[in-house]
Amino acid sequence: MTGQATFWRGIAPLILASGSTTRRQLLEAAGLPVEVIRPDVDERAIEADFFAMGGPPADVAAALADAKAQSVSPQDPSRIVLAADQMLVCDGRPFHKPEGTAAAERQIAMLAGRKHELTSAFALARDGKIIGRGASSAVLVMRPLTSGFIRDYVALAGEAATSSVGGYQLEGLGIHLFETIEGDHSTILGLPMLSLLATLRELDLVA
Repeated sequence: MTGQATFWRGIAPLILASGSTTRRQLLEAAGLPVEVIRPDVDERAIEADFFAMGGPPADVAAALADAKAQSVSPQDPSRIVLAADQMLVCDGRPFHKPEGTAAAERQIAMLAGRKHELTSAFALARDGKIIGRGASSAVLVMRPLTSGFIRDYVALAGEAATSSVGGYQLEGLGIHLFETIEGDHSTILGLPMLSLLATLRELDLVA
């Protein structure tokens, strides 16, 4: 982003510990310079440990964001690392990204006609230590759907149906699935930008 206007005050670009194109686009749209380093963490193992200690499903996103940020930070200790994660919970049950189209259809069928909560959390790290955290939640109500509509949606959505928790991307065809949405749009996309920018301002990293 050299030569472009930015509010970023860091000496070097922000390191994004995520392979998410959407998260990178959200940061770049806000004028933040970004470099990507994918984290190497066992998410399911972290989740299992978290739940074994009695942690609520909605809070696992924060635990995963911490782990991802701390896994990348030692690679360049002086830099600011941002990691994020998202958890979908419906009636106390956590959902993960569906493994294949059949799993996507099952997830959507379970969510159809019901309310669920999306929690997006982020963590900022430097020198291997967490220096900032934040989270935001959104409540979504999926409209009742027939099995035929679900099948057609998954076929039309393609990779988008299997690359996102719940089987939908709200910024695309997934919008057709919903009756009501309450919450910040960036939270639904996986990175609560208002909370993140507020935290970066507190750390004097953005103007």
